[in-house]
Amino acid sequence: MNRLIVEITKDLKENLDPRYKKGVEQYFKEEVRFLGVRTPIVRSIAQKYFDKSLKKQQLLDLCEELFNQPYNEFATIAFAWTFKIRKSFELSDFERFERWIDKYVNNWAKCDDFCCHTIYYFVENFPEIIPRIKKWAYSKNMWFRRASAVSFVPAKNNLSDIFEIAKILLRDEDDLVQKGYGWMLKSASVFNQEAVFSFVMKNKKDMPRTALRYAIEHMPKDFKEKAMRT
Repeated sequence: MNRLIVEITKDLKENLDPRYKKGVEQYFKEEVRFLGVRTPIVRSIAQKYFDKSLKKQQLLDLCEELFNQPYNEFATIAFAWTFKIRKSFELSDFERFERWIDKYVNNWAKCDDFCCHTIYYFVENFPEIIPRIKKWAYSKNMWFRRASAVSFVPAKNNLSDIFEIAKILLRDEDDLVQKGYGWMLKSASVFNQEAVFSFVMKNKKDMPRTALRYAIEHMPKDFKEKAMRT
């Protein structure tokens, strides 16, 4: 094992919280493995061991070694390191990150952490990649489908893309995908409430209740009542 990963593992194990481990694992319907270290501590460990002297490809290779460790905390560190070097990203890096979703993303926490940060950076700074992200919405891999939506959660100026992805995912049967695109619509409603409400009203007959409730969460009471009427 890489010497640095040995040191990281030692630090993580010195900060175990059994009560947190028991609680956090209950938030996942899929099987997950946590050491039981609270996220702020994991992020501080990520900061401690981040090596500025590493070249981009060296760092990303090291991140892949972290992904191959058995616990979720290592992925959190890898995603934090990756986002730290975002200003060095090139369009060609996206192919590698797409492979990461396919190979390493296996729960909603990993999906959301990676996509709301690194993948969204590509949405914002390399908009030519957006059609490729939209194609994820058609994937048989549910994590790609969720990723297609949560990659736009931080977006403020991509309403047409958001609605297009929501339409593709509208009748998705997986509740984590429903929650993902519902969250995307909810975030968009903060900046475009009327437009999102109009979209919801036009499509609510086909929207699963889970997605609908997420989408209207931040809306006024009268909007929620109208949306929830059958």
